[in-house]
Amino acid sequence: MERMDGYRDYCPLSRAAEIIATRWTPLIVRNLLLGCETFSELREGAPGISRTLLTQRLRLLEHHGVVERRESDSGRVVYGLTEAGYELAPVCAALGSWGERWIELSPEHFDATKVMWGLSRKLDRTTLPDERTVVRFDVTSPQRESYWLLLEKPHVEVCRRPPTDRDDIVVRSAAETLVRWQLGEMSLGDAMAAGRMQVDGPLELERMVAAWGGSGTVAAFAAALAATT
Repeated sequence: MERMDGYRDYCPLSRAAEIIATRWTPLIVRNLLLGCETFSELREGAPGISRTLLTQRLRLLEHHGVVERRESDSGRVVYGLTEAGYELAPVCAALGSWGERWIELSPEHFDATKVMWGLSRKLDRTTLPDERTVVRFDVTSPQRESYWLLLEKPHVEVCRRPPTDRDDIVVRSAAETLVRWQLGEMSLGDAMAAGRMQVDGPLELERMVAAWGGSGTVAAFAAALAATT
């Protein structure tokens, strides 16, 4: 296991911070709370972390009884939170609430990939269409790129290539607008009226996409967590 220097302080906050306040660890716990199980899923939800560091963090959490590793019925290695791990849910929510209130957005935060990942994890599965549906997002800046959300109730998958030969609805926006829409700073209707988002598709699907606004908030995290536990 990774050797780490501690605070050598008996204070419970100090002892907890030695484990939980290390870089990437809160995001790993968040991803586990949102239902990620495999190594690949955990890494996908923390873009930028190396395989080596993710392995070290998981071993640290496992050593301290926060995470347990097991073999699934299909033979894959999967990870899950222990009782101690699930008790970190309000800690993650509190950190998120603080960040929501006090930390301003900057250009480095405008990442469409993370918006798509958040949608794939936090959407209310009960509201998905009964039929297979493809939602294409065309990101116009800072660079042009496209993502597809494949909705096959109750599953949501993010694709970087077209999963079918037909898109059911297309959303066009800059990454910044997507982030602000996800955080509930603007509605889809307001963004469309301001010319910041364009939607091409049937009205019922436009209404579905409109309801996804605000899914990046702490309240949405809590709702998604409740749905997975």
